[in-house]
This record gives sequence, structure tokens and C-alpha cells, in this order.
Amino acid sequence: MALEKYDDIYQRAAARKGGTNKLKILLGAGNQDHLLSEISDDRFLAEFSKKVFQSGFVWRVVENKWPNFEESFFNFNIEKVLMMPEEMMERKASDPKIIRNFNKVKTIKANAQMIFEQQQQGQTFAEFIAQWPSDNIIGLWAFLKKHGQRLGGNTGPYALRALGKDTFIVSRDVEAYFRAHDIVTGGIQTKSSLQAIQESFNHWQQQSGLSLSQLSRLVAYATGDNNIQLEEVANAE
Repeated sequence: MALEKYDDIYQRAAARKGGTNKLKILLGAGNQDHLLSEISDDRFLAEFSKKVFQSGFVWRVVENKWPNFEESFFNFNIEKVLMMPEEMMERKASDPKIIRNFNKVKTIKANAQMIFEQQQQGQTFAEFIAQWPSDNIIGLWAFLKKHGQRLGGNTGPYALRALGKDTFIVSRDVEAYFRAHDIVTGGIQTKSSLQAIQESFNHWQQQSGLSLSQLSRLVAYATGDNNIQLEEVANAE
């Protein structure tokens, strides 16, 4: 099945969401990558860590405990986290103030190491992320998966989206769209599937000028039974 034109997807999404004006609001702002370099690297570690703990867990519980995480891990200061000895990490992992999962706690230090190593290249980790081209966002996903811990699947992409990096998300509705149009037939996280999805978004970007985040939401709104309302924009997918 041939890839749909952007206009056809847009019109279907607009019809489902109450018109073009409401849809524009739901799609949110465009590419904000230029603002990323203003974010301190500790916030990248914090967001990566939050998404790791939220994976397979109740997000609300993680949010409620997050101030305790910030306190326990020195506000995710990269150098201080890297100085934490193994026994301290073990004690933190047994503290009921946070979520007691040692395997996930260990990722905090591992991902701090990833950020630190990138800093040694002469730029902040935020600048590194900001400069990564959107037309190969799956390459950034692969980098996080390879050099970080537990940042594969949708964990890394959701963290990037939360920080403001322009990225699509392979949500349930987005995956359903690509399968329905025979663009993806195998495993959704295989290299060939992700490449096909990236090429589709690149094509729609050329047609529309929208960001990957906007296009990702658009595909989701045009697919499946989602009933998102304007007040739910922050959780659009």
C-alpha cells in the first residue's frame, strides 16, 4: 500500500478532532530544538532516570516520589552521581522514599557516565542532543540504546520528547497506522521497520513543514479510537 499524502492524513485528523482550529492546538508547537542547549545536563539525566522508572510502572507513583529521587541523587549532578560507590547505590535502592529497584537505580550512574563521556568531546550533552538532525532521529535512539542503559524501545524517545527534542513516538496508534498501510510488517523495533517509519516522517515533513512531534501526533489522531481533548495535549500520544 502506498504512503498516504500528508493532506489526506491532516483532513482525516481534523474531521475527527472537531476541525482544523482545534487540531492545530492539539498538534502543539513546532521544532524547539534550538532551546535544548539551554537545559543543564543534570536535567537530561533526571528525565532519562524518570522514564526508566516509569517504564512498566505506574507513572503517577513515580511522579509523586520524584522529589525524593532528586534529593537522593544530588539533583542528578553528573559528577556527584559518578562518585557514588556501589554500596551507596545499594543503600539508595533499599530506601522506601524512592522506588526500590536496584537494577533501575544502577542505570542512573550508567547514564550519567554516558553523559559525562559525551561532555569530554567538548560540548554539553544538551548541545549534542540539540544538534542531532531530525531526519535521522532513529540514529539518536540507537545511540541512547547503545551507550546508555534501559533507554531502548520507547523509553529514550519519551525522555527526549519530555525534554523538548523533536522526535516522533511509535505509540500504539502510530504503530497501528504503519501496519495498516503495510509500511511495517515485522517487529516494530527492527532496523528496517524504524528506517521505513523515519523515511515516512521525512517525506511528510517535506510536504508539510511540520515537526516530527506534530506529525507523530497527527498520525495518532487520524488513527484508532483515541479520544484526546484539548486539555490533554501534554499526553497527546
